[in-house]
Amino acid sequence: MRIYDETLKKLFINYTIGSILAVVGVGSTLMVMALNIRQVDLLMLLLIQFFSFCIMLFIEYRAFQKDIYPIRLVFSETKVTEEQFYWALVQAKRFPLLTVKRIALPHFLGLSIPAVAMTLSLIFIDVLHIPYMYVVYALFGALLIAMLHAMIEFFLTLRTMRPLIHEMMQIGRMHGFHEAIRATNVVYVPMKVKIGLSVLFIGIFPVLLFVLATEVKWFAEGKNTFSGYWTWTIVVLVISILFSLFAARVLSEDVERSIEDLLQYMSRVQKKEYELMCDNVYIDEFSELTNGFNHMVDAIVERDEKNKQLLNSFISVMTTALDARDEYTAGHSQRVAVYAVEIGKRLGMTVEQLTRLYRSAILHDIGKIGIPDHILLKDGKLTDDEFAWIKKHPILGENIIRQVQPIEEVQDLLPGIRSHHERIDGKGYPDGLRGEDIPLFGRIIAVADAFDAMTSDRPYRKGMNVEKAISILLEGRGTQWDAQMVDCFIAFLQEREQEKVS
Repeated sequence: MRIYDETLKKLFINYTIGSILAVVGVGSTLMVMALNIRQVDLLMLLLIQFFSFCIMLFIEYRAFQKDIYPIRLVFSETKVTEEQFYWALVQAKRFPLLTVKRIALPHFLGLSIPAVAMTLSLIFIDVLHIPYMYVVYALFGALLIAMLHAMIEFFLTLRTMRPLIHEMMQIGRMHGFHEAIRATNVVYVPMKVKIGLSVLFIGIFPVLLFVLATEVKWFAEGKNTFSGYWTWTIVVLVISILFSLFAARVLSEDVERSIEDLLQYMSRVQKKEYELMCDNVYIDEFSELTNGFNHMVDAIVERDEKNKQLLNSFISVMTTALDARDEYTAGHSQRVAVYAVEIGKRLGMTVEQLTRLYRSAILHDIGKIGIPDHILLKDGKLTDDEFAWIKKHPILGENIIRQVQPIEEVQDLLPGIRSHHERIDGKGYPDGLRGEDIPLFGRIIAVADAFDAMTSDRPYRKGMNVEKAISILLEGRGTQWDAQMVDCFIAFLQEREQEKVS
């Protein structure tokens, strides 16, 4: 609540400063210096301006209360829904725009309409002795002043709201409103629009103000301003507008292009394409941003390499632990991983996919760590109860690897570990999956695993020859094993034999 109260205080101070600069500093000074009227009429006009200012403050205060209400709920209520929080955060981010809206409507209209009404009434009843044309000048001046005030308030409010928005996001994270926070990360005011309008207004405001002051002064002195004066005024005004538009476009495009370059490289980082911005062509603060981006990419690449090393070390430790229990399983896992990669190559997998496939295959039997020694290391045929224990190893393996954090690093390895004993006809285990419902890695590893199991020597039997194993794979093609995986593997074996002959 402290941040909220401090923000309200700063907004009030900003509004007071903006009002003094715009309404009092520019408006009243212009009226006093430009108007050639009696002191009593001038005093009456200042009085009208004061009463109109009070009316404007009341109307604008009501509008401000309406705009701030959703934000106040977040800080005053103990229980806030995610939807309420979302709209409050949107309101906070849009608050500079709402400030401009308040100045354009309740501020400008709340000030000008009562002032015009009172001034015209006093002129009509012959209490105020000024020309009606002054009312037109006043309206134009009020519009200029409102635009100046809106621009000042926009940038002051933009700066003031940032700590409040940060505090609201902290509150949102405490309540678990992460999706609501992410949903508000949109562009509310494009940089091109913000810079363009600001430069344009700064460029033409002094000219318009000077034109208005000169017109009022010459009108008060009874001079004819529709001779050569307006011709030069229009020329100067057009030149100012064109120059401001050109300057706004050049400045905004320069900033926008620099931002687009950074966003382009950042989008590549999101896709894990870690490319440095090698050509630092900037001579302003974007040069530092580019250097910072390059340092960030270097740090990410370094961390990514360390994560890969840690994951590879983990895999080595796990396979070594399995080796210590069952020498057959160790060599078996290595060979299955190599066979699986050969199948993956013939499926057209990328290097990254092959790396994940290799890791999944080399860990496919890791769940056997949880199988009792008297079952895992038994020389003879297993009983039904003992085989039921063996059938648990895919799930045990998945559960073991799930303990790795962050889980994203090993998430892709889990399907192959769990499903490498599934069958195409649905008679496999542990889930009885059928056909393409079996994950791709599981279908690949199943073929590699079966071939190596058939051709490897065990203490209780000698491994069969390659031709016999191939014939069994062909018999189970489309029923026990995926037909495409069998074809790819047999193609690999044939290529290997041809290489031996040659």
